[in-house]
Amino acid sequence: MPDEPRPADLPVLMPFARSCGIELHDASAQRVTGSLWWSADRCTAGGVLHGGALMTLADSLGAVCASLNLPEGATTSTIESKTNFFRALRAGRAHATARPLHVGRTTIVVQTDVADDEGRPVAQVTQTQAVLTPPDPIATGGRGGWPPPRQRQPPGARRQVGSERRTGRAPVATTVALPPKASAAVVTTTVAVAAR
Repeated sequence: MPDEPRPADLPVLMPFARSCGIELHDASAQRVTGSLWWSADRCTAGGVLHGGALMTLADSLGAVCASLNLPEGATTSTIESKTNFFRALRAGRAHATARPLHVGRTTIVVQTDVADDEGRPVAQVTQTQAVLTPPDPIATGGRGGWPPPRQRQPPGARRQVGSERRTGRAPVATTVALPPKASAAVVTTTVAVAAR
């Protein structure tokens, strides 16, 4: 198998989707299509295709769409999903089309429209996919894994706060100092007022 899977290989990488009967028809970074047949064993009361089956179809196609928009070496996972149901599906097939709404550095948002055989809307799913990049070997001290190891401070050293780490400048309003051998419960805080 090549390093990068072909779109036709993607369902194989999602055993749950395959076991649910999801079929992938077409896949590109801008559009992924697939379908799911109505089946009595996928129904809720009254012979209606279960909403969870429709959500599985949409989530699976959305994940494929997101994966085709990932930077090299990254993976993805759904972190949020919202579904609107418009009508029941009692026969035939649910047809789904997933399209990216936003492709960013840390998240990808995908909208999947689900329709019946006559093209009438059945559901619409909007999901957010996390962009999971491998850890930087330099940041992790060459050991891999996440999070990177904490840097030990000498006793009595002033700890940097978030804004100082980001900007390289000392914070204007707050300095936090820990006395040597201070327990986690003992913290001395000094508030400095800066003239602007």
